[in-house]
Amino acid sequence: MSWFGKKKQAAPTTSDAIQKLQETEEMLQKKSDFLEGKIIQEMKTAKTAGMKNKRVALNALKRKRRFEEQLNKIDGTLCTIEFQREALENANTNTEVLKNMGFAAQALQNAHKELGDVDKVHDLMDDINEQQELANEISSAISAPIGFGNDIDEDDLLAELEGMEQEDMDRVLLDIPDSAVPDLPSVPNAVPSRQQVEEEDEDMAALAAWAT
Repeated sequence: MSWFGKKKQAAPTTSDAIQKLQETEEMLQKKSDFLEGKIIQEMKTAKTAGMKNKRVALNALKRKRRFEEQLNKIDGTLCTIEFQREALENANTNTEVLKNMGFAAQALQNAHKELGDVDKVHDLMDDINEQQELANEISSAISAPIGFGNDIDEDDLLAELEGMEQEDMDRVLLDIPDSAVPDLPSVPNAVPSRQQVEEEDEDMAALAAWAT
C-alpha cells in the first residue's frame, strides 16, 4: 500500500476514447456475426429433426431463442456505442475548429497591434486621399492647353475655311481647258445661192413623185 495514495490518472483524450470505442465495436460485431451463424445452425437442426425427433428440435429452438436474445442485447449495445463515438468525434472536430479559430483570432489581434491605433489609420487614409487629390490637380494643370489659340472663335475659323473652299472651286471652274469643251456642229454662215435652192426644190419634187 502506498503512503501517498493512488496516483491520479490523466484524463483521457477524445482521440483515445474514440479508439477504445472502435475496438469495442469491432469485438461486439464479431460476436454478433458468431451469434447469427449459431442461430442459422440451430434453425437447420430444428428443421432437420422436425416432428420425428421433437426433443432435438425443441432444444435447438431453445438455443436459438437464447442466441437471439444475446444478439438483440449486442445490437442495442452497438447502437449506444456508435452514438457515443459519433458524439466524441463531433466534440473532437469542434475542439479542433475552436482551436484553429482561436489561433486565427490571435493572429488577427497581433496584426491589429502592428497597425496601431485606429485614429492613426484614419489619419493615414486622409493623407493618402489628400495626396491623391493633389496629384489629380497637378495632372489636370499639366494637361491643360496654354498659349496662342485659346481665345480664337471657332465660328470665324469655319467661315474662313468655307471661303477657302469656295475660292478653290471658282479657280477650278475658271481654269477649265478648251479641250475639255465638246465639239459642237458648225453653223453655216453663207446664204445658199439661187441655183442651190432650185436644185433642192427639184430633188424634193422628184422625191414626192416617187412616193406617189
